[in-house]
Amino acid sequence: MSTLRLPSAMPGRLSRTTGLLATIVLFLAALPILTIVTMSFGNSDTLEFPPRSFGLHWYHAAWQTFVSPDAGDALSMGRALTTSLVVALATMVIATAVSAPAAYALSRYRFRGKFIVEQLVALPLVYPLVMLGLALLLVFNVLPVELGMLRLIVAHVILVLPFTVKNCAASVASIGPEFEEAACVMGASPRRAVIDVVLPLMRPGILAGMLFAFIVSFNEFTVTFFLYSINTMTLPVWLYSRTVSSLDPTVFSFAVFIVLIDFGLIWLLEKLVGDEGVAL
Repeated sequence: MSTLRLPSAMPGRLSRTTGLLATIVLFLAALPILTIVTMSFGNSDTLEFPPRSFGLHWYHAAWQTFVSPDAGDALSMGRALTTSLVVALATMVIATAVSAPAAYALSRYRFRGKFIVEQLVALPLVYPLVMLGLALLLVFNVLPVELGMLRLIVAHVILVLPFTVKNCAASVASIGPEFEEAACVMGASPRRAVIDVVLPLMRPGILAGMLFAFIVSFNEFTVTFFLYSINTMTLPVWLYSRTVSSLDPTVFSFAVFIVLIDFGLIWLLEKLVGDEGVAL
C-alpha cells in the first residue's frame, strides 16, 4: 500500500508562509502602539503622521500638565491617576478574595446550578459593555444612597471576575484531592488543609488573577464612562475628555505612560507566574 508523501520543499514553504502570516498579524497588533509612540515624539503643534520633526516637546507638556494643571481643568491628571489606582487595587483585592473560594468550590464540588454559576461568572466576557454600563447606571440611580467610587469598584469587580475565577480554577484543577487527604491524615482539619496546603499551591493562579484584575480595571473605559462623576473620574476617562473638543497631543505621551505600566505588569506576571495557572 503506497503512502502519499509531500515534496521536500513543502515543509519549508509552509513554515515560511506561516512565519510571514504571523509577522503580519503581530505587526498589525503592534501598529496602534507604534503609532502612539511615534506621535508622542512629534514636535508639531498639529496632528500629522508621520511627524516632520521629533523631540520631547509633548512629554514636557504632559509633565507640566501633571505637576501644574490648568485652573480651567475640571479634574487634574494626578487625581484621575489616583482614582484609577485606588479603584484598580480595590477591585484586585475584592475580586481575588471572592474568586479563590469560588474557584475551589466550582472545582471540587458538584451541586445543583453549578453550570449556571459558571456561565454567570463568564458572562461579562461576552456581554455588551455599553449595555452593562447602562444597566448598572440605572441600578445605582435607584439606590437611596450615593455610592461614589464604590460604584466603579462594584462594576470593575463584575468585569474582572472571569479572569480571577478562571485563573484560580486552573490552579485548583492541578491540585489533586490527595494533598488535602494527606493533610487530614496527618491531623489537620479540612479547613486547615485548605488554608495550609491548597492556598499555597494556588499561588500561581491567584497572582495571575490579581494582575489581570488590576490591568483590566486600570484600563477600563466603556462601563466606567457611564458611572463616573467629576470626583471619581479615572485616567482613561480623563484622557478621553482631552480629546472631545480638540485632540490634545499630550494624550499620546500619557498613553505611552499607560502602555509602559501595562507592559511592566505583564512582565511582572511572566516573572512571578510564568505559564503556571494562567487561563485567559
